[in-house]
Amino acid sequence: MNKPELSIIILNYNTKELLEDCLNSVKDHMSEVNLEVIVSDNASNDGSPEMIKKKFPWVKYTEGPNEGFSKGNNRARNLVEGEMVLFLNPDTVVHKDVFAKTTKFLKEHKDAGAVTCKLVLANGKLDKDIRRRFPIPRIAFEHLALGLNKNYWYEDIPETETHEVEAIQGAFFLTWKKILDKVGWFDEEYFFDGEDIDLCYQIHKAGYKLYYYPETTVTHLKGVTKGKVSKWKYKVSPQQRKKIRLAGVASMERFFRKNLWKKYPLIFDYFVVFGINMFKIVRYIKVAILSSY
Repeated sequence: MNKPELSIIILNYNTKELLEDCLNSVKDHMSEVNLEVIVSDNASNDGSPEMIKKKFPWVKYTEGPNEGFSKGNNRARNLVEGEMVLFLNPDTVVHKDVFAKTTKFLKEHKDAGAVTCKLVLANGKLDKDIRRRFPIPRIAFEHLALGLNKNYWYEDIPETETHEVEAIQGAFFLTWKKILDKVGWFDEEYFFDGEDIDLCYQIHKAGYKLYYYPETTVTHLKGVTKGKVSKWKYKVSPQQRKKIRLAGVASMERFFRKNLWKKYPLIFDYFVVFGINMFKIVRYIKVAILSSY
């Protein structure tokens, strides 16, 4: 068997039914490019490991404790044989030409460090998180405090247009393995949320561009792993939902301290961190109230 050109990494945590649908969609289109699939499991207890071994014996499998998104994806690093790596969420369904077109785009655009396609939600609308600007203080304040999302989500550019972006989403994140090796893969200090934006930032720092390429589509049933989809809420315990929600705010501080701290006066840095911690307190109260019901 020839060495695969593309390695697809799917991180799973108690999403057996969705993972099965995802793997079936990958299987339907795997002839488009020579590829391998690696499932990294975060200690699922819903029968996912047994399902994979029984129905998809061609899938490489690795498992470990549930230590978050970054560590879960990085766990598959030593199994990768392809020159290109695609991080793919288990709550996605791949459609025709996705693999063929996105890998072709990455190869033809020599300045591209990563590319994503158009992710469409179950309601048919664009998953806006697929193209984002970096959460510098002004952009983050507009987005989180004022609800002004035009800049953050590139709403000033039509979603039908291929264009350069600052950050793409971890749900469909295609890049080169050599670039991942250069920047160190996902930062494992992140537990959940923010790690994809951070990886984009490191790719930019390494001198590459990132692109949103809407000429092909993936369906994304978003929010399952966060317990936001009512049908699948039983999959995520209240304790896990709370941990994930609070981890999102911790990621904001991690990203700012790591990447932006030296770009502003010290007094402004402390002001930003103070604001993030106030936001963390508000979110903690909201999570506590919701958990009590």
